[in-house]
Amino acid sequence: MGAECGLIIFPGALGDLMCLLPAIEELGRRYPKIEFALMARSELARFAEHRTTIVAGYSIDRREVATLFSKPSSGWKLAHEFFHQFDRIECFLAADNQCFRSSLRLAAKGGVSFYPFRPPGMGHVAECYLRVIGASVTPTLRRPIELLPDDLNGARKKLQGCGLAPGRYILVLPGSGSTHKNWPAENFVQLADKLQPAHRALVVLGPAESALAPAFKSRSASVLSDLELGELAGIARLARCFIGNDSGVSHLAAAAGARGLAIFGPTDPERWRPLGDVEIIRHDPLENLPVDQVWPLVESLIEGTPARR
Repeated sequence: MGAECGLIIFPGALGDLMCLLPAIEELGRRYPKIEFALMARSELARFAEHRTTIVAGYSIDRREVATLFSKPSSGWKLAHEFFHQFDRIECFLAADNQCFRSSLRLAAKGGVSFYPFRPPGMGHVAECYLRVIGASVTPTLRRPIELLPDDLNGARKKLQGCGLAPGRYILVLPGSGSTHKNWPAENFVQLADKLQPAHRALVVLGPAESALAPAFKSRSASVLSDLELGELAGIARLARCFIGNDSGVSHLAAAAGARGLAIFGPTDPERWRPLGDVEIIRHDPLENLPVDQVWPLVESLIEGTPARR
């Protein structure tokens, strides 16, 4: 008899998902006969497949989800057909919406548990997710993701195109999902300049930071953009270290096994720091944090043990 099927529904962004990983592992231990799929943002659902204990991914934007927010109608049959395939559902979406809760329970074949997307309580959000599902908090919350061979092969091809070798570059991540959490871009440019020529800087830009590419290239830094999450995770794994903001990509780099420095401003790092071997520097307002105050921490990271090959 094959394994039973379970579904975890999670509406969060990249950093949120990295913080949920300890809870996902705990749910796997709690239900050893169940293989869990993840319903999340499309890119995150695809990324979680087989790099974590998740075996399949589904987009949270599916029509079947939207139908659960209204009273049963002709579209509800579609929802029933989809959700009825799962023996257990762990849902972090719309826990306070009675219509959604009732509809999902009607559509499901097995048990359904609801949890708040933003769990209450003190401490790191990963601890709060563990407590909200009724699990004990472990001494270490670090849960490295398992990179696929394609992730590392793709990363090496990108590095080769930039003339970079594994362990011989510093990954710079100057963006985030919110501008108020970003250390000023010109400071990252200065930092990249200070790295040269003793160390090569590899700057990864998201769509919101694409206009910064010329400034970094003028300082002889290599620049990559529009990377798949697997490629970025592979590049982080192969880096000597990374420097980033309070961002989802910093969480991803740490989860991939990279050592790093995360720069925090208004957000509390005790609750949101990346899980892993990451130093934190916090300064609010961020625009008043000078490069000279960050540089000694960067030097210390560089002098540490090189990344895994």
